[in-house]
Amino acid sequence: MSVQEYLDKHMLSRKIEDAVNAAVRAKAPDPVLFISNHMKKAVPSAITKIKARQIFDSRGIPTVEVDLYTNKGMFRAASPSGASFGLHEAVELRDGDKGKYLGKGVSKAVKNINEKISEALIGMDPTLQSQIDQAMVDLDKTENKGELGANAILAVSIAACKAGAAEKEVPLYKHIADLSCKPGPVLPVPAITVISGGKHAGNNLAVQEIMILPIGANSFEEAMQMGSETYHHLKAVITEKYGSAGCNVGDDGGFAPNISSFTEGLDIVKEAIDRAGYNDRIKLAMDVAATDFCIGKKYDLDFKSPNKSGQNFKTGEDMIEIYTQLCSDYPIVSIEDPFDKDDWELNKLFSGLGICQAVGDELLMSNPKRIERAINESACNALLLKLLRIEEELGSDAVYAGESWRYP
Repeated sequence: MSVQEYLDKHMLSRKIEDAVNAAVRAKAPDPVLFISNHMKKAVPSAITKIKARQIFDSRGIPTVEVDLYTNKGMFRAASPSGASFGLHEAVELRDGDKGKYLGKGVSKAVKNINEKISEALIGMDPTLQSQIDQAMVDLDKTENKGELGANAILAVSIAACKAGAAEKEVPLYKHIADLSCKPGPVLPVPAITVISGGKHAGNNLAVQEIMILPIGANSFEEAMQMGSETYHHLKAVITEKYGSAGCNVGDDGGFAPNISSFTEGLDIVKEAIDRAGYNDRIKLAMDVAATDFCIGKKYDLDFKSPNKSGQNFKTGEDMIEIYTQLCSDYPIVSIEDPFDKDDWELNKLFSGLGICQAVGDELLMSNPKRIERAINESACNALLLKLLRIEEELGSDAVYAGESWRYP
């Protein structure tokens, strides 16, 4: 093929002429750079390469990281991983070899990306997020993503989402808002863990987390300032009451002093809020994670104290009384997983009281079928959505929330 035939086949002369004319019209100070960018925009958007590897998450546990390439560049994402898992959640594919990383290696998921997912997605338009996700779901063919691994699929999906935003030349949040058909994105109020307990800390506190919500802030920046100041005032309160050892932190970064009762934890957080000067501007929330200390139909509030375990059992009705009293005595606006994950009746009863936001996490497990049941039975009025745990696509009418706090 001659040079002229090559130019004619790809219409290069016309494309270059258009780029030069555009640079002249724009009076570009750097015409070479302008022409280069102009030509890039003329190239059809496509995924050209996907490469995965094993890295470590914030807990030092292996997870999946992906580099996804398009003509715009390289876009990197890693699959998040929580500490808790449910029977009805999607499968986070692990190697299972106890001789390496205690069985938590992800080389199988990495291989699936490099050999199967990569081949299926090369050439696809990164702006077509739903088509990319569906292609991976179809490739997996299982209900719970057990073939490829939810961690493999999610890491690729996030990287593709970043690539799609770059292709559209918009911020990632704007691209996600467009995909969700939400024209006016807003920033949520941060829920900041300040006290850790349950299986996330070595103290005797049954409840897994006590959180603060700076709903009285005028902006997200101010909310984070309020949260930061309160957190450090709490450190001082704990040091005075329990000594410096009480300032050790739990799995999610909350302080883990040796407290054992709900009220003891809430009291020191309330004192920290008082010292920070944010009374009435910061509300409280709890993640009870009650499944962890449910035995049969009762709840063992001393489940982490070998010498006391079995002496502080509460019935479901007792727990409802406790939560009702706590919401009366403290500015609690949200309680997550107040009962066992399979106790639909008690969750429905508590949600119906309307005393606070009732959040479903382990109750729902980000499983569309359980979410649909919760909606039909009013078992909770808000959900904790974990993308890694979703077994199948969530319909637009399946995701809902109760009262929300956000900043414009």
